[in-house]
Amino acid sequence: MQTGNQASPVVVSRSGTVGIIELARPEKFNCLSMSVHEGIEAALDEFEQPGSGVRAILIRAQGKHFCTGADLDEVKSLRGDPARLKHFIAYGHGVLKRLERSDLPVVAACQGLTLAGGSELMLACDIIFAAKDARFGDQHAQFGLIPGWGGSQRMPRIVGLRRGLDLFFSARWIDADTAGQWGLVNYVVEPEQLGEAALAYCTRLATRSRIGIATMKRLARQGMEGSSEAGLQLEEDLASAALLDDDVSEGLAAFEARRTPVFKS
Repeated sequence: MQTGNQASPVVVSRSGTVGIIELARPEKFNCLSMSVHEGIEAALDEFEQPGSGVRAILIRAQGKHFCTGADLDEVKSLRGDPARLKHFIAYGHGVLKRLERSDLPVVAACQGLTLAGGSELMLACDIIFAAKDARFGDQHAQFGLIPGWGGSQRMPRIVGLRRGLDLFFSARWIDADTAGQWGLVNYVVEPEQLGEAALAYCTRLATRSRIGIATMKRLARQGMEGSSEAGLQLEEDLASAALLDDDVSEGLAAFEARRTPVFKS
């Protein structure tokens, strides 16, 4: 199933139970405009509906590069209208926050350059696949800008404060192997294997308990944002409730029977 047309900045499709969001502005290096953010949000509206059948989301991009940042032509056109400019930033911020907090696992497949706003999009995802020749960076400070879509907060939390500040201050690019060593990406694969590897991973995730994945994601994300004590208490509360769920019954039965569980959630 596929929605949108060749002129759409975002193409939405499915591969079995995997929902696919594809950035489709290769001629502009898939830079993020208002219409791109609207396309991502519309895809989330579709995939997150009860009964949609989608159990994992893959974000990928057409062309040579994943995403090189915000659409600067659109930004320049909005600078004369502070209210619209603020809305542009706030809307993108909200879409990426929603992506980060989705109950569905979100996987990104990054090729070529992932820079600035593109890096912010990637940082809002859960699992990152990178082509071996991919490059990552954030040049906001180089041009007198600051991140507006969560990069200033997510990057240091993922790679550590000093590495995050180094990337911000120096505006340098790092290669995929370095990004892997820093924990910025999870898997580094040959460029020709990127799409297949990321989709295969999503397909495996789609066999897991949807409730279990959503709860684990919530625990990990909220634990990073709050105190360790609050995170441990949340884990205790949710673990007790989870043990009463039908998916746990199926998981335990499958373990005892030495078979693959088939979850209904």
